[in-house]
Amino acid sequence: MSLVFDSSFAPRYGEAVDVAPNIQRITVNNPSPFTFHGTNSYLVGRDTLALIDPGPIDDAHHAAFIRAIAGRPVSHIFVSHTHRDHSPLASRMRDELGAVVVAEGPHRPARPLHIGEVNFLDASGDTEFVPDLLAEDGMLVDGDGWALRSIHTPGHTANHVVFALEGVGALFSADHVMAWATSIVAPPDGSMSDYMRSLDRLLERHDRIYFPGHGGPVTKPKTFVRGLKAHRKMRERAILERVRAGDRTIPVMVSVIYRETDPRLHGAAALSVLAHLEDLVARGVVQTEGNPAIDGIYW
Repeated sequence: MSLVFDSSFAPRYGEAVDVAPNIQRITVNNPSPFTFHGTNSYLVGRDTLALIDPGPIDDAHHAAFIRAIAGRPVSHIFVSHTHRDHSPLASRMRDELGAVVVAEGPHRPARPLHIGEVNFLDASGDTEFVPDLLAEDGMLVDGDGWALRSIHTPGHTANHVVFALEGVGALFSADHVMAWATSIVAPPDGSMSDYMRSLDRLLERHDRIYFPGHGGPVTKPKTFVRGLKAHRKMRERAILERVRAGDRTIPVMVSVIYRETDPRLHGAAALSVLAHLEDLVARGVVQTEGNPAIDGIYW
């Protein structure tokens, strides 16, 4: 199944953009190869609001929130995961608005670090984040005219969770599923086996639209998620082909598999290959000496 990405997106920084009835998107001006045009935050509700993924510490983004909120109460702040482009502004907004911060839990790796291993993503983790209310899997938080259900979707991070707006068919998919690109799954922050299981969880649902953490909406969720699964399986086959062809290291595999990818993303690509190799080694398909590592030898 082919996967078609949609990169058409107008961020309209500083504006609250209506994307559905009682749903507004505000995009922070933090574009990069990893964030696309920037991180999307969302306001849900009419009279009393929910805020989803407040974003990084950014004064202009904060000011845009205050304008959009326009003095209305904000009862809850929902945080999908603890990367620094999604969660740090939550504490300031909580203090100012008196809202309850809801998230799966604090930042943590998907697995313990191996001896001598360095977490290359430490700088991207918001290790100071502490939620007020732990978002248990399947938990429903009722607001004034809205209800959001938490669905655990580990993979991009260990604490990643998406939020479904009950009765509407809309799901806030954060970095788990995005229309413009695949999600980064990079050990030890993320886990490929967890990510694939989380995609299966979404395929069990019947949401009609996803509002992601970056870029525009996913308008045909089931078709797109099936495409994501097929893409990951294709990438797995490509890695197996390189191993069988005699490539023994991740940098060599990346140079071939990602030769048409922006070189600025090759570091993330190497971690993605590591995520696949971790899964392949765990399944006994590929072998390595000791634990899978970024500088390991594979056969």
